[in-house]
Amino acid sequence: MSIPVLICDDSALARKQVKKSLPAEWDVEVQFATNGKEALDILRNQQIGVTFLDLTMPEIDGVAVLEANHAEKLVDFIIVVSADIQPEMQKRVIELGALAFIQKPVNTTKLKEILQQYGLL
Repeated sequence: MSIPVLICDDSALARKQVKKSLPAEWDVEVQFATNGKEALDILRNQQIGVTFLDLTMPEIDGVAVLEANHAEKLVDFIIVVSADIQPEMQKRVIELGALAFIQKPVNTTKLKEILQQYGLL
């Protein structure tokens, strides 16, 4: 049975790059959101197994999505994918419940290690 995956990023190129970085052997069904508002609508109305979340987006940013997820317990597995690599931001997203922080562009080896670490692959 495939795992429902949500990739949320305001950049179409970034969304495609994250999808392309997913392990070929991972049985997933991918959906996309172009901002945090769309992501929260999907998370509140559908069962999503894993979310890949950008931080800097219009309308609602990734931190606000993490805060809402933390309060509402919408999804267990969120991996932040961002170019914002400041240590303070990395610490904050982990405190808000993100499993991991991956710098853009996604390193496929690191992503696979994270998925294996949490038993997702």
